[in-house]
Amino acid sequence: MRLQLKNNTSSLAKYPINLGTLHVFLFSFLFLSVSNAQDIPTSFKKTVDSLLTAAPKDFSGIHSALRGYKSDTVLMRYFSNASINSDYTSGQIYAFNELGRTYRNTSQYRHAVELHKKALDLANEVNNIEFRVASLNDLGVVYRRTSSIRTAMDYNQQALELAEAVKKEDRSHSLKKSINVSLNCIGNLYIKLNQYGQAIEYFKKSLVLETELGNTKGMAINYGNIGICLEELGELDEALNNYRTSLAYNEEIDSDTGRVICKTSIAKVYLKKERVSDAKSILKPILPVAEELGDGFLIAPIYINLGWGEMVTGDYAHAEINMLEGLRIAEKYNLRDEAARGSHLLTQLYQSKKDYKKALTYSMKAEELDEEIVNESTVRYVNDIIFRYDSEKKNNEIQSLARKNEIIQMELRTSRTTLLIGSIALALLAGIFYILYRQYQLKNEKKVLTLEQSMLRSQMNPHFLFNSLNSIKLYIINNEQKNAVHYLNKFSKLVRKILEASSMREIPLAEELETVDLYMNIENIRFSNEIDFKIRIDEDIDTHTVKIPSLILQPFLENAIWHGLSPKKGEKIIDLHISKDKQDFIHIAISDNGVGRVAAEKIKQNKVLKRKSVGIEITKERLANFSKDLQNSFDVEIVDLYDENKNPLGTKVILHIPTI
Repeated sequence: MRLQLKNNTSSLAKYPINLGTLHVFLFSFLFLSVSNAQDIPTSFKKTVDSLLTAAPKDFSGIHSALRGYKSDTVLMRYFSNASINSDYTSGQIYAFNELGRTYRNTSQYRHAVELHKKALDLANEVNNIEFRVASLNDLGVVYRRTSSIRTAMDYNQQALELAEAVKKEDRSHSLKKSINVSLNCIGNLYIKLNQYGQAIEYFKKSLVLETELGNTKGMAINYGNIGICLEELGELDEALNNYRTSLAYNEEIDSDTGRVICKTSIAKVYLKKERVSDAKSILKPILPVAEELGDGFLIAPIYINLGWGEMVTGDYAHAEINMLEGLRIAEKYNLRDEAARGSHLLTQLYQSKKDYKKALTYSMKAEELDEEIVNESTVRYVNDIIFRYDSEKKNNEIQSLARKNEIIQMELRTSRTTLLIGSIALALLAGIFYILYRQYQLKNEKKVLTLEQSMLRSQMNPHFLFNSLNSIKLYIINNEQKNAVHYLNKFSKLVRKILEASSMREIPLAEELETVDLYMNIENIRFSNEIDFKIRIDEDIDTHTVKIPSLILQPFLENAIWHGLSPKKGEKIIDLHISKDKQDFIHIAISDNGVGRVAAEKIKQNKVLKRKSVGIEITKERLANFSKDLQNSFDVEIVDLYDENKNPLGTKVILHIPTI
């Protein structure tokens, strides 16, 4: 490849043709030829059509579709033209920047600058922050490659300020990566100014952010740049560690460019450590790779470093050839850093060969290049920019903190006022709720008391008392003293039990059954003991431990007697059966063989004096009120009993009572 370059150069030298003009002509010819070519892959055309239809405005939306084609200038030109024809500005910007990067990586810096400036102008027109920052950074990289430090610093600093003006929570992934690029670029500019401490600070900032983003390529670049700084500071072993870390990351992402840069840097450290054979064993294999990539930025330092190694071993002839080739490539692509380094090494070479005239010539050239690249005014200029930026940033941060403090103080005052008002309102609400709750409690207690009073009245109604005492009186008149005393005892015991039970919320089922048994014995007097009253209790029920609301059975028994059995002729039966189910509900079934509810209602309608039965309704209301505090509720079920011919056989009342 090297011989081919020399032959091309010598052939062109025979004709008085300007190389720049020829390059532009060839570029234009190739562009026109490609523009009319019909061999664009169908798959790529479909991808472009989809992009033009969707028209994403952000970098990521376009890059995700074109990532695999970005280095192909033919395809990028096709996409650029398609975007222009469709008036798709974001597509044009993306294409111009990717084309610019490709030309930059092949050392065609003038074309790269033109394309990035076109992209920047379009991004400014549509005010697309992502693409503005990316275009500014790309311009900074190109100018840094040609050692135009002031211009590069202007572009990279603008990019950083523009990106950091966006709130952190609003920054896209692409914008975050651009901030890292800006920091890295500024660090590289400090390297050119020999201010390695400041450069490392920027690289470390960028490295932290790239690690957070998981950007392997960015991490590789920053480790490599930190290695350059450490190498210049004389910390060669630490520099080697960083270069090797960078190389490992480049191997991970399979980057030929990254591999060439890292291995060139490692070889340079070996030369400084006088490990010439190790350096040459690295440089020779990567030279064809660099030439295949076609980037003078990669090729020039390899030739210069090979020449350096050969000079150290005394092979001055080959050293001169390689150094001059490296210098030629550096000058061709305006790589002033490498041109200056090559001139310094040639000065040493010619001094060693005692060719002092050439040594003086290259020494003067080296000093001239050094002066162009780094001079006192440039250093001051860059430092002033950074100082102004840092000062403005700190002032903005101070102002932002002051505003935040004012807002916090205002919020605290507002919070205190709100808290005070809220406390007062809460206290008032608490007072209101307490009053309402007490009213509810009093109302409920009043209701319970009213129900208990009503229940007591229903249990001790005058009709029942009159009938009971009248029956006892008849026993006395008939001189049946024994019966009179017997029933009087039962009556007094019943009254006592009713009065005692009325003051309790719940009582054992056994006491309730004892009360209803007394009641039925007394009521049976007026029926001449015709009523056959039975109490049946299942074996698994302990009536002493089961508790039920007090005085709830008597109203149902009274209803069975008055409305079911009283009009009936013949046998009169009341059966009280107590059972229990698997859900721990107690079922109390009161069955009578009376005339049934339909016949009882007809009889009631024909009576002149209609006795209103309120005991059952009061009992139902008591049960509903009582069950408010329980998980399960009481239920009263009334079943009409019929025979096979639908003739009434009586009534069954079933109380479903949860165990308390």
